[in-house]
Amino acid sequence: MLGAIGLDETHEAAYRALVSVGAADVSALARRLTLGEQATERALRHLERQGLAAQSPGRPGRWVAAPPGVALGALLTQQRHELERAELAAALLAEEYRAAAAEPSVHDLVEVVTGAAAVTQRFLQLQLGAGEEVCALVTGTPVAVTAGQNDAEERAAERGVRYRVVIERSVLDQPDGVTELTAALGREEEVRVVERVPTKLVVADRASALVPLTGRSAEPGALVVHAGGLLELLAALFESVWREGPPPRLGGGGRGTEQAAGGPDAADLEGPPPPLARAADAGGGQQPARGPRAGPRPGERAVGVNRGAT
Repeated sequence: MLGAIGLDETHEAAYRALVSVGAADVSALARRLTLGEQATERALRHLERQGLAAQSPGRPGRWVAAPPGVALGALLTQQRHELERAELAAALLAEEYRAAAAEPSVHDLVEVVTGAAAVTQRFLQLQLGAGEEVCALVTGTPVAVTAGQNDAEERAAERGVRYRVVIERSVLDQPDGVTELTAALGREEEVRVVERVPTKLVVADRASALVPLTGRSAEPGALVVHAGGLLELLAALFESVWREGPPPRLGGGGRGTEQAAGGPDAADLEGPPPPLARAADAGGGQQPARGPRAGPRPGERAVGVNRGAT
């Protein structure tokens, strides 16, 4: 919990132990932490440098914790100041980057990214930089992003970013679907299912979008759109596909079920949602979209997708 101010788990555990006992020598604290004495002393020295602990002047060999309200408050203030400086530096670098572009008006609108690593990085950055909403069209052709690489979705959702994802029916049979679906439900994400999506797509806050580039080259590529009519067109494309598909439903025992007669057709069967990371892949070509479908039926609850392998 205190990693943001420079404390790892060992440092935090040592500080919490000192706060709890009031004062302790190295050997007693080592037993409490189930650490070696050398590792415990290193942790105490780190806390001392941070102003969180000190050796007791009246009781040699014993360590005491600094008052949390004072010591942690000072570190938090310092961290806020450093973040403000980093934000200012980022703004200045962005301005310098725009000024150095040969055609700033065009370069600011569209960016071409090539290579799996670069596509992955931009895909994660779009999610981590989102403040309100991430929208995605997801196909079942994985290329660029692995499960271990896409922790951005969970982190963004924890910050309150809304996720709306449309997945192809062909990806509903992917493994680990129930686990992914359960995790997505816990994050209150939303997902809908259609027979085909026209292209892979990620739109963040309606301020930037990533769409794959297809061609003869085996190297993945993507187009990052930052503003203008093309971005509006991509956002409108997502909304059009979003309106086509119903949300999936989870039946008893974690299996897909059909609704009763008069409800949605077989397209509304529940199935494991695919990882959002699939939307970052740049290897698949475009596919024809489905015909028009009704939106979500009354009473249905939309669910979303978890981060997964691509």
